[in-house]
Amino acid sequence: MSAWRIGSVFAVLLGASFVAAPALAQERVAVLMSVPSPKLQFSAAQMDLAQAVSDDSDLAAFYGRNGLSPVFIGPRAEGRRQAVRDAIQSMPRHGIPVARYAPDSLPDNPRSVADEVAYAKQAAGLLRDLSGGILDPASVDPEIKRVRTFAAIPEMLAKFQTASDPASVLSDAAPRNPAYLALQNALFGPEQLAAPQNLPRAPEAVWRVGQKGAGVMPLRDRLAAVGFTAEGADKTLYDAALSTAVAGYQRAAGLRADGIAGPQTIRLLNGDIPTGQGARQRAILVAMERLRWMGTKDLGERYVWVNIPEFSTTIIENGNEVFRTRSVVGKNGEHMQTPEFSDMMSHVVVNPSWNVPRSITTREYLPKLQANPNAVSHLDLVDGRGNVVSRSGINFNNYNARNFPFRLREKPSEDNALGIVKFIFPNQWNIYLHDTPSKHLFANTNRAYSHGCVRIGDPRDLAQALLSKQTDNPAGMFQRTLDSGREQWLTLRPAVPVHLVYFTAWPDQSGTVRMYDDVYGRDAKVWAALQAQGVGQDGAAS
Repeated sequence: MSAWRIGSVFAVLLGASFVAAPALAQERVAVLMSVPSPKLQFSAAQMDLAQAVSDDSDLAAFYGRNGLSPVFIGPRAEGRRQAVRDAIQSMPRHGIPVARYAPDSLPDNPRSVADEVAYAKQAAGLLRDLSGGILDPASVDPEIKRVRTFAAIPEMLAKFQTASDPASVLSDAAPRNPAYLALQNALFGPEQLAAPQNLPRAPEAVWRVGQKGAGVMPLRDRLAAVGFTAEGADKTLYDAALSTAVAGYQRAAGLRADGIAGPQTIRLLNGDIPTGQGARQRAILVAMERLRWMGTKDLGERYVWVNIPEFSTTIIENGNEVFRTRSVVGKNGEHMQTPEFSDMMSHVVVNPSWNVPRSITTREYLPKLQANPNAVSHLDLVDGRGNVVSRSGINFNNYNARNFPFRLREKPSEDNALGIVKFIFPNQWNIYLHDTPSKHLFANTNRAYSHGCVRIGDPRDLAQALLSKQTDNPAGMFQRTLDSGREQWLTLRPAVPVHLVYFTAWPDQSGTVRMYDDVYGRDAKVWAALQAQGVGQDGAAS
């Protein structure tokens, strides 16, 4: 047995850096455990346990704090062992394969240190996976900026050890967001996608808004039978309401939600093919992993939620949606995609100036200035001291993307690229929400047009909704600030959590899971990484 290795384990726990001499190993363990007398001797089994968990800092901390006492050995530990075994078997409910936890390595009647550690490592693994996910987000896609925060494993294991219901400690490690449960229910209890067979079949065709025909009537009836009702005076007319119902059905089925009832949609509705269910399950599995990345803590009593594939921005308060608006997000191009992260929204900036990001300045505007120094005349040229400088006498051809010493700034105005208001949550990627003069883009189905920031369809209403907690007249407060014509920063009290997320499967307020296009292809990358971890191989999806 290597005493120096045991010493190094406890050095981590004690916050010291040392290699214990053999004569000091027992004393170091005693110090760790706050034993009054360093003469107390530890058994060979305890010392073996210390060494066995030395490669896992969480387990080393846990066992160091509990006096190197076994947790899974002996008849009184059967409840804990069973809780671990049952939790492993239930992991497909979370979209995580059973094989990940090597259940065959867990003996029914553990006796040795190796058996104890086998159970302990699987318990810790369950807690980590449920509280923080099984993938490292940044390794999947560089635009996923989330840093996982796992549950405090030593504390959770201590709670598990003393709990009257240890199974609940393991299950509580999963996200507590109601959306997680809704996704689980949708994964294993999917909505009925085929209408009852006693209804007349909808004939295969391609139906668009404005078309009429007898085949529209059975299409309406079958949609209504599975919960997608469209009211209309003329049952033979494929009107806008019916197109909306079809689009909702297509989202639930994992099909392209274009509102056009084509052969694939109709065959699925008739019950002829299971098309769409696999894609839907995959999107749900990815969504559950993404929620685990966000941790088990509450998202906030009141928060802003920007779902990139949905092109929407909402305010959620006490679990209920209280505000919604359309959004424009980043283009699907290099350095233009809107990243995923969470932060705290601190300010509403009224009459904002637009400080053009350097990447846009050097990539898009510098070539124009080199061709014509008077180009983009609506933008001021600003030096390093913040002074506006004249373009005359400047040879822009002397500069490139690396040495360009100026920045460009647009004065406040309704035609400003940021419109009349922006919403600040300071972050290293310079991403924020803002108004835009390009209102026509909000009418499009696909709204990926920006350089990365999120444009808001109803920015004035969003500002007033955010300010409503600190004034009785948010509309008046905003208008007075706007009328000043000057850039003014209104501090949000309190600051509001903002979550930029990417869910192609997400439950609406009724709990129905809606489907959205994988606009950046990120879900495909996450799914490939999940498959590499065995997801989809034991009952979740394939």
